Amino acid sequence: MKHLNKLLVAVLMTMGLSSHAQDSNNPWAISFGANAVDTRTSAGGGNGWLDRHFSQPFAVKDNWNILPSVSYLSVSKYIGDNFSFGVAGSVNKIDKYVMRDTNGALMVTNPGDLMYYGIDATIKYSFMNLINSKVIDPSLSVGGGYTFFGDSSYGTLNPGAGLTFWLTENVGLELATKYKKSFGDREDASGTPDAPTHFQHSAGIIFKFGGKDTDGDGIYDKDDACPEVAGLKEFQGCPDTDGDGIPDKDDACPDVAGPKELNGCPDTDGDGIADKDDACPDVAGLASLKGCPDTDGDGIADKDDKCPTVKGPKENGGCPWPDTDGDGVLDKDDACPTVPGPASNKGCPEVSAEVMKQLNDYGKVILFDSGKSTFKKQSYTVLKSIADILKEYPNSNFMIEGHTDSDGSNALNQSLSENRAAAVKNYLIENGIDASRLRSTGYGETKPIDSNKTAKGKANNRRVEVSLIKE
Repeated sequence: MKHLNKLLVAVLMTMGLSSHAQDSNNPWAISFGANAVDTRTSAGGGNGWLDRHFSQPFAVKDNWNILPSVSYLSVSKYIGDNFSFGVAGSVNKIDKYVMRDTNGALMVTNPGDLMYYGIDATIKYSFMNLINSKVIDPSLSVGGGYTFFGDSSYGTLNPGAGLTFWLTENVGLELATKYKKSFGDREDASGTPDAPTHFQHSAGIIFKFGGKDTDGDGIYDKDDACPEVAGLKEFQGCPDTDGDGIPDKDDACPDVAGPKELNGCPDTDGDGIADKDDACPDVAGLASLKGCPDTDGDGIADKDDKCPTVKGPKENGGCPWPDTDGDGVLDKDDACPTVPGPASNKGCPEVSAEVMKQLNDYGKVILFDSGKSTFKKQSYTVLKSIADILKEYPNSNFMIEGHTDSDGSNALNQSLSENRAAAVKNYLIENGIDASRLRSTGYGETKPIDSNKTAKGKANNRRVEVSLIKE
């Protein structure tokens, strides 16, 4: 018994650090009783693993080592989701050790009344809730421990199973078994027991405790739906602060009385939307607009509608889109909102053949310095006229083309035509035409419109043409 006393002290000291499986109302449990150690399982022999380990599971008289006293103590605590964690200590005396003789036959020997001590930690899963029982509590467990076997000591891996019969809510009969797989040799070189794998069975009484009434409302926590707040018995221990007949835990507005159909919240404007969810709590409105009215029915709440009495799209603040130039194309879609034009040209005026002829007539009288891309002074009036026309068609893009007569080399004429076309383009950009609307190119002497054999023909061939770019 002196060993048991040491064991009790050691286990009780671990209570503050341990946890094992019960329930949330009675999380702590302590169990004690007798244990039996059976070394048959690792003695070998038999046909296959099952035969070697389970061929003599109930050879109590022959193989089991049992002390005629309380020989184990366990402290455990519930950790949630049917899991518990605990620590246990056990003591025993080994006077029946199963081994094999030189011929391989099983024999039971007394190794000298070896003392046995075990310290184990276990995680256990209870199936009691899954089978919906209040009496039968089957479980599976896994854990590890350390065993002192005579002069030897070694670690073990401990899968196990258990069955508890709850005689009352807090007291039960506990049966359990563990397969304690050792990490070491079964016997040493001389045949003395060293680190045998073994079964350890236990039977005892288990007590659950720890149930309490945290909020002091006279309702036990396990039956209290609000265990941390004092409440009323008719609401399973939950309070009803505003007295509207809805417990605070189910009341979306626990401090202000309201009808049950609105989860206990008031509805000041009577539109069926609780004030807490109503963006316009003092004015009846629509649920789709969070309780706000929509006078013109355009789907925009009056508080957000810049034109609350006239329908309009949300993109324009609830106001109808304007059509400033009256061409039938709304300003939002009109690339030229202040100048009338057909919808086919995004509301911008279209460039007619007459306008293109006028542009090209101007282009023919643009005069350049001889052999250069600089303008003669009298050309600026013509260039301004071209710029003014292009400004009337802000949605149209144009190509500026340069042409020369055949005097000089082809390469020189090509370069000159490109430079003169670029000069016209640059002038137009500098005078208010967006660069993205203009392109320029040169064709040199490759596209004559008259004979290069006469002075008049050459003059006609030296020209700038403007063409409309159609996207």
